[in-house]
Amino acid sequence: MPPLSSYGDLERPPLRPEALNRGLVRDGNLWREVRVVEQTRSTNADLVAAARTGAPQGLVLVAEWQTAGRGRLDRAWTAPPRAGLTFSLLLRPVAVPAAALPWLPLLVGVSVARATARLAEVVLGVKWPNDVLAGDQKLCGVLAERVETPAGVAVVVGVGLNVTTRADELPTPAATSLALRGATTTDRDPLLRACLREVAGWYAAWQAAGGDATACGLRTEYVRACTTLGRSVRVQLPNGDAVAGSARDIDSAGHLVVVTDQGEVALGAGDVVHVR
Repeated sequence: MPPLSSYGDLERPPLRPEALNRGLVRDGNLWREVRVVEQTRSTNADLVAAARTGAPQGLVLVAEWQTAGRGRLDRAWTAPPRAGLTFSLLLRPVAVPAAALPWLPLLVGVSVARATARLAEVVLGVKWPNDVLAGDQKLCGVLAERVETPAGVAVVVGVGLNVTTRADELPTPAATSLALRGATTTDRDPLLRACLREVAGWYAAWQAAGGDATACGLRTEYVRACTTLGRSVRVQLPNGDAVAGSARDIDSAGHLVVVTDQGEVALGAGDVVHVR
């Protein structure tokens, strides 16, 4: 496909990087720069490379078109140009112990759900660990990657939010977009600003609490938003095993607590299917 033109699809206008930076970047804020590129293979891969060469915390990379995006479990993630928000965040949570880092993708997932629901006036929830759902359809995915760098541990968190994606453009019937859900706005600029402000607020509270998701209220907010809890689930584990039971809780480490026929088990990773 040829390089994008800023005027190639009037129904999908380009983002306005100058306005985004004016609204988000200032002294004392988390975000240092919002960088918008026409296209790249993967915003996560680009920020992982930047982290290894010393890029600071607070760099946001947004792609109008991502040609080789990845989701959780290394699945391909694709979307038409400018049909969604595809961005990655570079974070360096130096005040947080390593054991608390798995909360970061959950923090970003619930932040995106809260901000988007508020601005677009749609009912959203979070499927553990960090998929944003509208009903039982996936609206947004989150992927976090830990990076060891000379300056310490960094975490790159990628987000893919379907905004104006049409039904015939979706990769699966299990997915949806804000436009298809009747959102009151599909303007990507205010949606991105709202998401980044929400992430920054929860990230500051979580860091101030030393990564304690219970103390800062993050765990309570996540449990409130999590549509997995109270449902019968089947969880495919990374090693190929599966766990079936009833999802009961999210523990202090961010693990999903499932009640099985053999007792309770706390799962730190896995692909959840809501059975009912």
